[in-house]
Amino acid sequence: MIKNKRYMLTFQLQHTDPKSNARAGLITTDHGQIQTPIFMPVGTLGSVKGVHLTELKEDIKAQIILGNTYHLYLRPGLEVIEKAGGLHKFNGFDRPMLTDSGGFQVFSLSGIRKMREEGVEFRSHIDGSKHLFTPERVMDIERTIGADIMMAFDECTPGDADYAYAKKSMELTHRWLDRCLDRFNSTEPKYGYHQSLFPIVQGCVYPDLRRQSAEFIASKGAEGNAIGGLAVGEPTDKMYEMIEVVNGILPTDKPRYLMGVGTPMNLLEAIERGVDMFDCVMPTRNGRNGMLFTKDGIINMKNKKWEMDFSPIEADGASVVDTLYTKAYLRHLFHAQELLAMQIASIHNLAFYLWLVGEARKHIIAGDFSTWKTMMVKRLETRL
Repeated sequence: MIKNKRYMLTFQLQHTDPKSNARAGLITTDHGQIQTPIFMPVGTLGSVKGVHLTELKEDIKAQIILGNTYHLYLRPGLEVIEKAGGLHKFNGFDRPMLTDSGGFQVFSLSGIRKMREEGVEFRSHIDGSKHLFTPERVMDIERTIGADIMMAFDECTPGDADYAYAKKSMELTHRWLDRCLDRFNSTEPKYGYHQSLFPIVQGCVYPDLRRQSAEFIASKGAEGNAIGGLAVGEPTDKMYEMIEVVNGILPTDKPRYLMGVGTPMNLLEAIERGVDMFDCVMPTRNGRNGMLFTKDGIINMKNKKWEMDFSPIEADGASVVDTLYTKAYLRHLFHAQELLAMQIASIHNLAFYLWLVGEARKHIIAGDFSTWKTMMVKRLETRL
């Protein structure tokens, strides 16, 4: 169990959609409030790629961003972050932050990692040096980074894992969680503000394992809970099914975070099933490759069809860049391999994602989310 601390992250459930499980809520942390449902831009190395803080806060309107334990531990390293006074002081973002535990990154290093009960031994993707991540070590690293929300160290199971492997992996994640909790409860935050620990539900695509994991996670009484191990190669309908299974068990009075998901359509489907928080590299990564998400569908900005299109990127778009630049100009920047192309696309996509969850919230409060969502999904899937 999470032991009582002086401060707590609080979650106020404000509205529930009458026709679905969609919810609107308010998370309060020591660095400010977060209106849910929310999308969290990914700032792996302490920066959202290609985006300044002013753009992140004023234009994109990010309420919380992510940092990654694995990457920050390797660069710039804990000594620098601790000397700066934590990640907030280091990168200048004064709103809430969340750190992923690095479990997914270590899982991605399959060729250069060794897994055992104690933890994971891996080689750095930068210089090949050897490191050991244990649940205790990860808690200490996340304390040093100083994010408002810390994630438990888990093993992320591949989407196509067989039942026996998925069960073994889930049980290891559960044993690691108990160790994470012991270390978390026996240490204090380093910078004078509260940190929360969110455990992660695993179990791959197997309903009985997901149930078992959700029950184990729910029993810990954490300040929020996460659903991990989805969007890792399993079919989309399986992902939605697992979300339903898990959200049927996780407490309704705590925020639910779906890790690493997803497309705009995935977000709306998961919101309908009761998810409150999301993160994904898709808006920035796909943006850097010329893919723009808009309320009318998906644009491949590199296509010749935009060469002479002097209309705004998105006439009623959520960001300043949408009316500042034209489609023809942005296409030219991509073809000329100008850095500005990647910046404009990243800012546009992130602002769109934040707009989308903001609209979902408005419709949940208004009581017509289901109708709006059905209409929206059709539009979002269109290839322009």
